[in-house]
Parts: sequence; structure tokens; C-alpha cells
Amino acid sequence: MSRSTSKVTPLADAIATIRDGDMVASVGVNGWLVPNALLKGIGDRFAAGRGPRGLSFFFPVGVGDALDIKGMDYVAREGLIKRVISGHYINPLDPRTGRKAEMMRLINENAIEAYAWPIGATMHWLREVARRGPGYLTKVGLGTFIDPRLDGGRLNARTQDDIVEVRTFGGEEYLFYPRFPLDVALLRASAADELGNLSLTDEPLHSSSLALALATKACGGRVIAQVKEIIPVASRPAEQMHIPGALVDQVVVDPTAMMNTDVVFDARYLGGTLDPRNLDVVPPGIDRVIARRAAKEVREGDVSIFGFGLATSIPLILAEQGQFADGGIHRHRHTTEHGVFGGIVMSGWQFSANLFPEALIDGPYQFDFINGGNCPFAALSFAQLDAEGNLNVSKFAGFSPGSGGFIDIASNARRLVFVGTFTAGGLKAQPGNGRLAIAEEGRIRKFVRHADQVTYPVGRGVAERGQEAMVITERAVFTCTADGMTLTEIADGVDLERDIRGQVEFPIAVSDRLRLMDPDLFR
Repeated sequence: MSRSTSKVTPLADAIATIRDGDMVASVGVNGWLVPNALLKGIGDRFAAGRGPRGLSFFFPVGVGDALDIKGMDYVAREGLIKRVISGHYINPLDPRTGRKAEMMRLINENAIEAYAWPIGATMHWLREVARRGPGYLTKVGLGTFIDPRLDGGRLNARTQDDIVEVRTFGGEEYLFYPRFPLDVALLRASAADELGNLSLTDEPLHSSSLALALATKACGGRVIAQVKEIIPVASRPAEQMHIPGALVDQVVVDPTAMMNTDVVFDARYLGGTLDPRNLDVVPPGIDRVIARRAAKEVREGDVSIFGFGLATSIPLILAEQGQFADGGIHRHRHTTEHGVFGGIVMSGWQFSANLFPEALIDGPYQFDFINGGNCPFAALSFAQLDAEGNLNVSKFAGFSPGSGGFIDIASNARRLVFVGTFTAGGLKAQPGNGRLAIAEEGRIRKFVRHADQVTYPVGRGVAERGQEAMVITERAVFTCTADGMTLTEIADGVDLERDIRGQVEFPIAVSDRLRLMDPDLFR
């Protein structure tokens, strides 16, 4: 291959093409699919005093986990970054250092402008940019924190501009995300040939890779790809080359890239037959109680979608119970918002990719699937629920993770299960002998008069669209109605007045058929 046709470029040369003030977009899903070397290269060049300065970043999904794969944290430097728009942000403290992610620190200290968009919007907006449309128009998100009549997706006081608008079309209200140009896209692939054709065969997710490349080229921008290896031209079938070289300007090689934090490479994330050995086990405690109760709501045959957090423990419970044995895994059609179907939905830092998946689609198509009503059942975690039936997972107790795929999922499922502990911040409760003993109540109430932010108005969903919704905690189960919450199950050992009504800041109804939660949950 002649030097004139090869797109393989040293890292420093590729990063040097990024100019002050550019809008830079990057693929990545937590620790998966992150072009870590490229993002680190940008941060290192800035730290050395060679720029670039005043960049804006567009992350369709939160990029990096701020642990071994730092992702967006590499560019979280004052002066380097002016504005960030992301589908979600990493909030948990680093278990090794106890520190928050640098990007969240800058946001909390008002050092940069920051917006959180629903991931469905980030994905579908890219499609509109790619076809040079005016922007993305959707009903998803009306009445939530992304609505400019509420927060407009702004995460701090420094962030002033409304970049999402309310428009009326055909007599109905929509949210409108106007088009703006992307100057640089950062991608990651498994391999590339010297012509720039990219293969993602060793990646468990494709996410926004193709959409980012198409959108950036439509804006006249540059696409830089990070790969683990260079392969000969025409050495693989065309079906294994997922992004054509016509969309790629430069290729940088990093043979050390990990699949994810704690995962150098694991073929189980690419498919294969279920092997129940070495699966994580949900440890004893109240999270396990909640996951076991929620697992009773999962039906074979329904496409079930699971959100980040405690909800991801539900499939592991099903696996423990043997429901995936003897081909049962193929009767449980499980997915997440990131485009992977079948297999075992993972929890913690491994969330987004599944073990032993059956199929995979790109991120924008996954949100077509979700918004088309093809996930009738959703299990999602929650942080707050208020008297008006507004549910919050996007901003609470000093954390601002954004909504991820929550809004699209919750808006379009028919049956919703929200899971979480009854209170937070020091809750000590011990299940045993078919009962629950609450030794110390949590300092933070989660059933509040007014939620800190509206991620999804579940009360309106029930009243206006006929959704079914329930809330499952370690001590109680509620049904959400158009008039509020109704207590339907209570754990043995829990006092109705002290432990439930006394911890809820608004009136709740009690079913005349109130029953004890299954004592087996507490054994």
C-alpha cells in the first residue's frame, strides 16, 4: 500500500488536526467501544500547552467509566472544554480513590457548560444531521427535564442557552433538537485496513459508530478511528467491514485497548451458547429481595428491557432460578438500550453488553425499536418518586447522571416496573426467616413531595396512555394509578405507619386487599 493511499496515521498527527473551538463527537458506551487513546491524546496535547482549546464535545452515550477506561475524563480540563452534551454521565465515586469523575466535578463547580440529552435523542439527532435535515422532532421527553419549560437539559447555572425547543406541528407539541455541525468524530473499531475500512467484529456493541461517521462527513468534518490492528485490504468478507473507508480520514493503532474495565477480551460478549458457570451472583441482602420480587413480573416471550442499576440484577436472579436452562434463555427475549439482544444482561460496569447475545443492531435502530413500542416490559431503577407521580433518576443528592435511555424506554413500554430501596443513605435492613428487620432507616427519603427533577411523569403515562406501573422496594410494593400510589404488598416485620407512611412525604392509599410479600423472598 503506497503512503499516498494509506490512512494509518501516528496518534500525535491525528490529534493535531483538531482545531480550537471544534465540536468533537465520540463513540463509547460506559467502558465499551471507547477510543481511549484518542481522548487521552487530546488531553495530553492540551496539558503540554499545544492546544486545542475551547472544544465542545458531543457524546451520544456517556464515554468511559472514569476507572481503567477514563474516556471523557481525559478531556475534562478547564480551558480545553467549553461545552459538553452527553446522553449520560458517570457519577459513582471511584471505589479506589473515593473521588468523583472529573467531568462531573467540572459540571458541579460551574467550570463548563453541560447538557444531558436522552440517548434516544442523541441517536436520532445524528440521523437528521447525516441527511442534512433541520433537526430532530419528537414527542418523547415532553414534560420531562429536557423540556425547556422545565430544565431544558441544563445541568448547572453556567449553562444558559436553550438548545432544545418546543415546536407545534399539526396542532400538537413536539420537542425539537436543531441541527448543528460536527467537526470531528472519534470512533473505535477492532481492525482497519490501510484504506480505512473498519471492522467491529470483536466489539460487543456498535452503538453510534456508523451514525457518527455519517453525520460528521455530512458536516464536512473529519473522522478519526482507533483500532487494535491493521489488516490486509480485502482480507475479510465485506460483511465484516462495518464502516467503509469513504467515511474515515485517519486511522490510529492502539494494540493495548481493553474491551472494558476488567475485561481485556472475552468472547462470551460476542455470542455463543449459554454457559452458566462463572456468572455473577446477586449477594444476600435487600437488593436481592427487590430483584427476586421483580423477577416475578418478567414473562417469557415478552421483549423485556432492563435499565442501569438494580434492575440489571433481575436476569441474574432468573439465571439462578434455572429459568435459562434447557433453552429457556431463548424464551426470555432480553435487551438494553444499546442494541444487544438475548443472553444475560450484565450489571455494574459491565452493563450495556450482554453475555452470550443472539443479535446486535446499531444504536439509532435500537431506539427505533424502543420508540416503536417493541419492548412491552421494562424494569428500571429509580431515585425519587413524588406526589404528582413524577419519577426522577437524572438529578438527585448532588449527582447528575442524566437519563440515559430511561425516557424513551419508560415512554414506550406498556408495563413498567421501577425498583429501588425505600430510602437511601445508610439504610440497614436485614432479611431473614421470611421477614424484614429494619435496624436503621436511610437518611434520604425517595418518596418526596416534589422530585428534584422530572425524568418521567409516570402518573401521566398511566392516566393518559394506559400504562401499567408498579414500584418494588425491599419492604413494600405499590401500584401506580392515575390518582397516586396504592400499597398492595408489605413485608412481614414492617410497620405500616412508622416504616412506610412515616417515610413518605405524601398520602398513599392502601389496598383493601393488602397482602404480605412472599416470605420466601426474605429467606
